[in-house]
Amino acid sequence: MKKKKRPSRVLFTLLFVLAVFVVLVITMFIVGVMIFWLVSAGVLPTDSPESALPNILILIFVIASIVVGTFVSFLISRISLRPLNRLIDGMNQLASGNYTTRLYFGESRTGKDLAESFNTLAVELQNTELLRSDFVNSFSHEFKTPIVSILGFARLLNHKAISGEQAKEYLAIIEEEARRLSIMATNVMDMTKIENQNILTDVTKFNLSEQLRTCVLLLEKKWSKRELCLNLDFDEFMISANEEMLKSVWINLLDNAIKFTPQGGNISIIIDSSLADLITVTIQNTGPGIPEADKKRIFTKFYQSDTSRSGDGIGVGLAIAKKVIDLHHGTISVECADGLTSFAVTLLKHIKLEN
Repeated sequence: MKKKKRPSRVLFTLLFVLAVFVVLVITMFIVGVMIFWLVSAGVLPTDSPESALPNILILIFVIASIVVGTFVSFLISRISLRPLNRLIDGMNQLASGNYTTRLYFGESRTGKDLAESFNTLAVELQNTELLRSDFVNSFSHEFKTPIVSILGFARLLNHKAISGEQAKEYLAIIEEEARRLSIMATNVMDMTKIENQNILTDVTKFNLSEQLRTCVLLLEKKWSKRELCLNLDFDEFMISANEEMLKSVWINLLDNAIKFTPQGGNISIIIDSSLADLITVTIQNTGPGIPEADKKRIFTKFYQSDTSRSGDGIGVGLAIAKKVIDLHHGTISVECADGLTSFAVTLLKHIKLEN
């Protein structure tokens, strides 16, 4: 590692010294030309034997200035470039995977800004690496578990004489585990697809209220199993947007609400269009709420605030929702108060297609 750091540090120092040396040479050349012009013009006497002394002194002065100036510039560069060398060292540490590296450049404004930018970068990289590691572990486990289950029950069906009732039970388990695999794979593919999209396409006008009711029906099996009460408090509203993308947002938010609502709890969907050009959809559920420290990170892909429920997903649902809302030039926020968790999505009623 040190062998990689040293060439970059020395090279930058030498370039700086070379630049100073060139400036000094140019300066001395100009001075020499001026002296030559003064001598040629007769301003400096050259007839007397004593006139050689000033010329020698000037020559000595020029040579000494170059040598001493170069040496001094080298020393000064070592001091002035010290913060930059530390920055290079820090960047090399980050490049090698040491995301715990932090820098401090004194109390000056420039030093504080530089240190803050570098340390923020290091923190974000560290968080990303932690999320990546958690995702790899979680995703591997979540994929392996249903695969092992499917394989095990398939072997039982193939090699053992079992009753028709047992066969139905095993097939139901295989179907459920296969469904889990399908959902996980679909979520990852959707996340990859949406991440690579920067322009909103396929914008149509459709009934937002009807879309929300459809999403509720699609998830009926989940919320009815938990005996949840759903309140749909809205009239009919039309909106211009990408219908398929928004559908994924409502399904993700509703699925998330169902997951974290206690048995027999309530989920409400509210639509507010009091502002002329905006429409806000709020999906609200009873429950323990989201810790304040997690609110800023719940829209980060693969992040799960409640790791005890990691088996219910891999942490991409809210990240997909956030990206879709961003593409629609809208906002999504979360608030927790009085035993209620509310996700509010604000959208333009009419989206302008980008050229």
